Amino acid sequence: MLPEEDRDDGMLVRLRICTAGSGRLLGIVTIVCALILAKEVKAQSRGVYPLGMSATNSGITPESGFTYSNQLLFYSRDEVKDQNGSTLAITGNNSVLMDMNSLIWVSTKEFLGGARYSAFATLPFAKNDLTSDIHGNVSGGAGFADSYYVPFILGWNKERVAIRVLYGFLAPTGRFAAGANDNVGSGYWTNALSSGQTLYLTKGKSWALSAYEMYEFHTTQEVTGTHPGQTFDLDYSLTRTFTFTKAPTLQIGLVGYEQRQTTATTGPAITPEEITERYAVNALGVGSNVTFWKRKVNLGLKFFEEYANRSTFQGCSLQFSGSVKF
Repeated sequence: MLPEEDRDDGMLVRLRICTAGSGRLLGIVTIVCALILAKEVKAQSRGVYPLGMSATNSGITPESGFTYSNQLLFYSRDEVKDQNGSTLAITGNNSVLMDMNSLIWVSTKEFLGGARYSAFATLPFAKNDLTSDIHGNVSGGAGFADSYYVPFILGWNKERVAIRVLYGFLAPTGRFAAGANDNVGSGYWTNALSSGQTLYLTKGKSWALSAYEMYEFHTTQEVTGTHPGQTFDLDYSLTRTFTFTKAPTLQIGLVGYEQRQTTATTGPAITPEEITERYAVNALGVGSNVTFWKRKVNLGLKFFEEYANRSTFQGCSLQFSGSVKF
């Protein structure tokens, strides 16, 4: 059983809404919706949650005290999908690199049937780039991004199941200016309700099924008046843990993520056609965690390949994580 900090809590970094053709770029950090050629496209491409980062050990609350966690997340996408899932004849690459630094605190007290209270804050740095094979670099930015705060977490660790419920919000602390092509901030707030569950399929907890769900409530973007559609996120995994005498614990398994836009994006620059669009994201992959119990250190690695996306980019993600308990 791995501690919560090794589970890559539901921390958020902003993704991007963009427009092209009219030359207007509506920023949220990291992922673009795109038109690189002469067509006009104005659409929301993703939600704000960095998909996949909470896929393993999603419901587990760690030991009491402080933990520092770092996640290095890389996303690379070279296909653009329309609302029917067909690949558009647009060539280029969208890459996103996020370095997310989190400080987590867990209480020693228990109440409500064994629940423990915890909270964390995440300070992210991001670099994003959109490149066209025809026009070269189209947009890109780097710097301090929107920060994520989770002041309320309740977690129950039971014999065969672990459950957490969370409330957090994403603050628009990253650089944002309407019309700029180097934004690393969103220009709006997001409230997020989420929950994680881990079900132990065997008595010895060697096999585990985990899921992490989040619903994103986006507010209206400053200056532009654009209101991004709300988003549902799902991370999941099926893992096997191997315990060795006088050696680190190894966890490996299958991982995946899903994302769905649930309401319309609206605003002065959004066309009637774009209001009807809903992005969808799907991915499967493999993941692993190694825990050094004596040193209270955990290292993780995950790889995801996306498939059957709609109204967004499609590609892959490589994710590294590390944590240490004080």
